[in-house]
Amino acid sequence: MIRAGLLLAAGASRRFGVDDKLLAMLRGRPLIAHAAQAMRLASLDRRIAVITDPRLVSHLDDFLIVRVHPGTQSDSLRAGIEAAGTPDRLLIALADMPFVTAIHLDHVRAACRDDRPAASCAGETVMPPACFPACWLPRLAALTGDRGAGALIRALPAEALVPADGLLADIDTVADLLDSEGAARPDRPPRIW
Repeated sequence: MIRAGLLLAAGASRRFGVDDKLLAMLRGRPLIAHAAQAMRLASLDRRIAVITDPRLVSHLDDFLIVRVHPGTQSDSLRAGIEAAGTPDRLLIALADMPFVTAIHLDHVRAACRDDRPAASCAGETVMPPACFPACWLPRLAALTGDRGAGALIRALPAEALVPADGLLADIDTVADLLDSEGAARPDRPPRIW
């Protein structure tokens, strides 16, 4: 079985300001380094990162780098799927979610079946990371716009959902940066994918 990981790191960081949020420091490392390290430690055969900012490359050792022009989330997703080839499982994570662990990524991958994906959840909110079997990759590639794969995972059965309370905080603005202990801001609900 071929297990590939896809790290989506090509967002425009519009709400963060003029700087690329993935290079913002969090606990002594750039934001992207946290998500990349979790994916490196997960049980995957290969790793792909889709980026727009060439400055991210130095934080993505052991990843196949796919550079794209700024576009929609579905554009990045399609580029990553194309680069992945034909894996049996494609685990998708977002680079602005620094607290997702390798253990959680492995649990999501393990919950994926040949006939259905698996995803993370925080309470009743279904979101990435998510893992898709090979037969679902054409559905992913057919997505358009800036909504990602949310519509494909929203109605998954309970056994396909991996709880991850406290791990799914994402960074969209400077105010979203977490304190030095890494505790999520309690006043901010997780983003819906």
